[in-house]
Amino acid sequence: MDRVISILKSADAVCFDVDSTVIQEEGIDELAKFCGKGEEISNLTSKAMGGSMTFQESLSLRLNILQPSKQQIQNFLDQQPAKLSPGIKDLVNLLQKRKIAVYLVTGGFKCIVSPIADQLNIPSENIYSNRMKFYFDGEYAGFDETQPTSRTGGKAEVMRILKKSKGYKNVVMVGDGATDLEASPPADAFIGYGGNVIRKAVQEKAKWFIKDFKQIIEILEK
Repeated sequence: MDRVISILKSADAVCFDVDSTVIQEEGIDELAKFCGKGEEISNLTSKAMGGSMTFQESLSLRLNILQPSKQQIQNFLDQQPAKLSPGIKDLVNLLQKRKIAVYLVTGGFKCIVSPIADQLNIPSENIYSNRMKFYFDGEYAGFDETQPTSRTGGKAEVMRILKKSKGYKNVVMVGDGATDLEASPPADAFIGYGGNVIRKAVQEKAKWFIKDFKQIIEILEK
């Protein structure tokens, strides 16, 4: 834990998972409920987050069931805006005030994540996420499989990209799931977050596991 805190204090970038970390829910599960396919999708999300199926298998299966149109997604965003996790806005503000770069690195989708980034004043270029594809009439046409976050190990790949392209020396990954845990290394430290859901494997393996973002704020303000 001491090593993680030491890296955090000298971090030049902090990357956050989005679903069940920055926001209180799993975005794709909420979209599925909105589209009337909630139960089928949440079972697959649990398997993916628990690490019992590859991320790309889970993503492909979920989207083939869901097949959301552009209009459905817009209606969902209008009617059910995401709920930020307690303390995240204060933490992101503090990091930005200290000139520490903040990124959202998620297996979720840019169309759902962008409004969340806007709430946190995180620029669009600091979002690493998946992208849905649509036909000209707005119907679902698949997802962009070239994005690193569309596959297992993708978050680790993003960490490598950030370190190489930006020259960051100390990158911290914060998240609740197996895909976040496996991003360190190459991330220099990982902080497990269980404020919304506790995943046993992550809690056991994380060197520092928190349930409230205030714990990070307190450390940074010491």
